[in-house]
Amino acid sequence: MSADDRRLHGLDLARYLALAGMVLVNFRLALAVPAEGTSWLAGVFRLLEGKASATFVTLAGLGLVLATQRSGWMQASMQTWRRAAFLLALGLLNLTLFPADILHYYAVYFALAVLWLRASPRVLLASIVALAVVSFWALLHWNYSEGWNWQTLEYAGLWNWPGAVRNLLFNGFHPLLPWMCFFLLGMLLARLLLSQPRVQLALLLLGVLLLGAGQGVQCLAQGTPWQAWLGTQPMPPGPAYVLTGAGAACSVIAACLWLTRVHPGDWLEPFTAAGRMTLTLYVGHILLGMGTLEWLGLLDGSASLPAVLLWALLFLMLATGAAWLWSWRFARGPLEAVMRRIAG
Repeated sequence: MSADDRRLHGLDLARYLALAGMVLVNFRLALAVPAEGTSWLAGVFRLLEGKASATFVTLAGLGLVLATQRSGWMQASMQTWRRAAFLLALGLLNLTLFPADILHYYAVYFALAVLWLRASPRVLLASIVALAVVSFWALLHWNYSEGWNWQTLEYAGLWNWPGAVRNLLFNGFHPLLPWMCFFLLGMLLARLLLSQPRVQLALLLLGVLLLGAGQGVQCLAQGTPWQAWLGTQPMPPGPAYVLTGAGAACSVIAACLWLTRVHPGDWLEPFTAAGRMTLTLYVGHILLGMGTLEWLGLLDGSASLPAVLLWALLFLMLATGAAWLWSWRFARGPLEAVMRRIAG
């Protein structure tokens, strides 16, 4: 297996782990179980919240650059815009079922990413910092709670233009400010020689440092008027969250690249097969996973965190097996194949 093949397997494994984290978080949201308390399980759920999806978005930016790096700018731009349109349509349909949908945000990330397709690493890094600064300014000067009912997590005016724009840009589940930072981070990482051991080690160390910096900012803000804006939780997404989200993404990607390089083998196939069809499995965990939970009458808030873990692991086990079997005959997942046919 070549170094490039191992790199791709590492990225597929990272996508799978990011999806698994999102399934855990989203099942907890669907089952209306708070991640409170001092138990280790509550700590795991709080750790995953916002970090798995940040890793997912970072990998999307990385994958976009890898998929278009051999194409001219115009060809790459048109393909990216077509995929953005596909994701927007799919995401809006999904939004009618699941208010925390990420796909319609993805569409905006992809559409805007065209501006940075041929940007240098320095420009990408400067853009990440600038977006993070603007995001923090917006948190301090705009009303983050506008539109939200925090008890029910319902958003008033979501399907009207002012509310939709506000949700998409500023105070939705995965708003452009600051989530575009993670997408640009992925585009920046795609410029690195990710198959090189020294690069993997440096990326892992960077991830750990960013995680530590984010936790440090949160600790320093405890008991100050800035506490609400400098936590590591994704809502509101302040600077500490951006640091820890980026750190989690770098750490997971580096660890998966290292693991597939040091321990290649057939044991990876079920996970990398699922990692190649995360779009299908993301939609599947909402339609089939949450649909089953609703059919069983479990979406009433009566479940516990161990029950959330059990249902999420059961779905992941079935989804991983199904993806592995599908990969024996098809190179892409069902939705991935449809997007490829429609958008290129």
